Amino acid sequence: MREIQAAQIAETVARLAVEANHFLGEDVIAALRNAREIEESPTAREVLEQLLRNAEIARDGEFPLCQDTGVAVIVVELGQDVHICGGDLNEAINAGVRKGYTEGYLRKSMVARPFSARANTKDNTPAMIHTEIVPGDQLKITVMPKGGGCENMSALGMLKPADGRQGVLDFVSGVIDRAGSNPCPPTIVGVGIGGNADQSMWLAKKSLLRPVGHPNPDPELAALESDLLTRINNLGIGPMGLGGRITSLAVHVETAPCHIASMPVGVNVQCHSARFKETVL
Repeated sequence: MREIQAAQIAETVARLAVEANHFLGEDVIAALRNAREIEESPTAREVLEQLLRNAEIARDGEFPLCQDTGVAVIVVELGQDVHICGGDLNEAINAGVRKGYTEGYLRKSMVARPFSARANTKDNTPAMIHTEIVPGDQLKITVMPKGGGCENMSALGMLKPADGRQGVLDFVSGVIDRAGSNPCPPTIVGVGIGGNADQSMWLAKKSLLRPVGHPNPDPELAALESDLLTRINNLGIGPMGLGGRITSLAVHVETAPCHIASMPVGVNVQCHSARFKETVL
């Protein structure tokens, strides 16, 4: 049994929260550069150039990529041979979010009593924590700040089994068409198919952690990703909704077995600031 101190977890989360908001991943940078090269619209190319410049300024000055520094989504892969010492895992994670967002001067966006008072918690807690028990004696922590504009475009479709592949194509492309400029395109579109209502939504969000430009290793799913991306990029929404070919940089699809009577399809949209950082303790 390997011991990891709760205080170390808190410090790690705090650091990752700041880094994720300051530094855009090289996979996203490469995708934006490629989009700039193939985009047909001069206006859209200029927008993509500005997005790349924004990432450069944020990196060099260690400024947030966006004023919306998001809900702190924390994905934990906890080895079954790890013992957390000196505190509770969830409390340690929230302590890290509190420290990172306060000392890193990141915007605090979380509000309590969501349908009434909407009182700001003033430290961006609570975090949205997803924990998976895995083999081994390591702890992997991923911090994904998720902005409100793109998260608001999430959707769940409880499709009929008879809807099949075509139903998935129609539903997902329809979600992005209705979203328009709201999620700050070019986006990355996460799609979860199967499981039940809540698992399909989680699969959609989890798929956003896959590096951009890495298709699903399953050929059937990779083909669906490609067809979805083509349909989405033929909508004409374009970067920041100003028209053009590149509405999305990638579509990531994950699946799970489901009930014989249902076919849930979850869609989770990520904006062009596709931010996350991870480490293994």
